[in-house]
Amino acid sequence: MAIATTMCPLISLALPEKGAARLAGQLLLAIAGTLLLILSAKTKVMLGPVDISMQTLAVFLIAASFGMRLGVATLLLYMAEGALGLPVFQSTPEKGIGIAYMLGSTGGYLAGFVVMAAIVGWAADRGWDRHPIKLFNAMLVAEIVMMGMGFAWLALLIGPEKSWQFGVVPFVVGDLIKVALAASLVPAAWSLLKRS
Repeated sequence: MAIATTMCPLISLALPEKGAARLAGQLLLAIAGTLLLILSAKTKVMLGPVDISMQTLAVFLIAASFGMRLGVATLLLYMAEGALGLPVFQSTPEKGIGIAYMLGSTGGYLAGFVVMAAIVGWAADRGWDRHPIKLFNAMLVAEIVMMGMGFAWLALLIGPEKSWQFGVVPFVVGDLIKVALAASLVPAAWSLLKRS
């Protein structure tokens, strides 16, 4: 007997099942997702020498709610907006825009966001978004991969020691809090829907 490995992500409950209406709904959701990413990039918390944005939280919530396909598509649309020179990233336009900004110190983290969305979206497509522990584990793996990509890129630019000191260590506690928060919010939304 075959077992279905794919379940519907949270947002699928709000979309029409087929046709142009579904496609239009997905497009609107992707645009709304990029707006959330822009807002989260511009929302900064100062902790020591670095700004911590709310972007990882937004990526987690988008991927867990949208699933892998729409989540990755949303992140790619966001990256395309940035590549076209729109000031969508943290510290843009102050620290540059477009491809030049994307190839700078945050380039590895930006690419890592797309991979993060794929990992968390994949987990959501398999129903892990209904279980806080499973979702936390998937998000933690996604976080480690994203940080690894960011660290590797930054190490090429400024060396591994400085990359670790300024590109990883200051973000560990804040990002763990964001993982725990996101891993709690999405299953809580599912629980609320089951009650109604």
